[in-house]
Amino acid sequence: KFFHNLMERKDFETWLDNISVTFLSLTDLQKNETLDHLISLSGAVQLRHLSNNLETLLKRDFLKLLPLELSFYLLKWLDPQTLLTCCLVSKQWNKVISACTEVWQTACKNLGWQIDDSVQDALHWKKVYLKAILRMKQLEDHEAFETSSLIGHSARVYALYYKDGLLCTGSDDLSAKLWDVSTGQCVYGIQTHTCAAVKFDEQKLVTGSFDNTVACWEWSSGARTQHFRGHTGAVFSVDYNDELDILVSGSADFTVKVWALSAGTCLNTLTGHTEWVTKVVLQKCKVKSLLHSPGDYILLSADKYEIKIWPIGREINCKCLKTLSVSEDRSICLQPRLHFDGKYIVCSSALGLYQWDFASYDILRVIKTPEIANLALLGFGDIFALLFDNRYLYIMDLRTESLISRWPLPEYRKSKRGSSFLAGEASWLNGLDGHNDTGLVFATSMPDHSIHLVLWKEHG
Repeated sequence: KFFHNLMERKDFETWLDNISVTFLSLTDLQKNETLDHLISLSGAVQLRHLSNNLETLLKRDFLKLLPLELSFYLLKWLDPQTLLTCCLVSKQWNKVISACTEVWQTACKNLGWQIDDSVQDALHWKKVYLKAILRMKQLEDHEAFETSSLIGHSARVYALYYKDGLLCTGSDDLSAKLWDVSTGQCVYGIQTHTCAAVKFDEQKLVTGSFDNTVACWEWSSGARTQHFRGHTGAVFSVDYNDELDILVSGSADFTVKVWALSAGTCLNTLTGHTEWVTKVVLQKCKVKSLLHSPGDYILLSADKYEIKIWPIGREINCKCLKTLSVSEDRSICLQPRLHFDGKYIVCSSALGLYQWDFASYDILRVIKTPEIANLALLGFGDIFALLFDNRYLYIMDLRTESLISRWPLPEYRKSKRGSSFLAGEASWLNGLDGHNDTGLVFATSMPDHSIHLVLWKEHG
């Protein structure tokens, strides 16, 4: 019987081979008819068998079967939200989709995130995207920040300057204090004169005063190491550079003075302003033009209507290279907070934000903010700008020129001269990266002599 069955098996295989050859030679229509006929002859066992096998044959897992490069190419056409849903299909899908670096990097860029291409770990970028989505949602929901206060001055705080986690405050109580923003602790407190402007580094503090002088102080001892006398009006703004051994000061006497930092002597008085000079900025140039090369030191000085540009460094008796304004007839005032990074100059006015290209001095763009009157500039980057008015702090996405977040501000003292407001950490304005959204965002002095801080809230 066994032998008989084996013969049958052999006959059956021969028959199956013949049938297969014939079947393959048929047209599609004939093939379909043949299958229809066979199905009509089948019983329940055969139909169940057919149903089970058809399902696995028809549902091909293309992500498993395709080469990885092709999978990545296909995934690029899907939006991040769909991809996150696809990750739930299976472990295999999750693995492939999570490793699709380009998709997640693009998604991060679209959110205004900085991309560090040196990170080789393929699974890193999906995590970054999830973190980015969370932070952007917090910004949209106005929940990304928190507030705190620094208490310790006994009179109006006028001067503020921030650097590397430390905030310096200069007050009418004849003192300057250095605070650690993260702990709220006062690191140094020294006796000074009335401060209208402050700037500091590890060793020293430079103050511009309502008493018409500039002074340099040593943090560790509190000693005044230099006194710069010569202005005939209050000094509203100071900047300095140790490499050049130069200090610059802008005053209510309409002049800018250039001093030897270590010697305390006045090297030059720059004239031409017809209003109080409320801001001076000393900065290295980063672009080439007919008038300057990358690496040259440039001085910007601003009054109510004009920004003047001076070359500093090679010759002390410098001539004004250019005067920038937004209206010929002086009908539009510039705000005292001026941004200059070596490539662009940005200043706000009642007409909106003006951005000049430093290589050509042309106005690159005017960002109108009509829905909110008189938004003042705090910080300006490649992706975001930080702005404020009487009631809110705002974040603008500069790619769309739309306000994406706001944060309420308390009633503060408004001042025309405008140095008692300040932006904190600035690197996130060029794009968030998951690390630079920490620390101080904004500080302002309050009527009760405290300092109101707005800080990034830690990630959820």
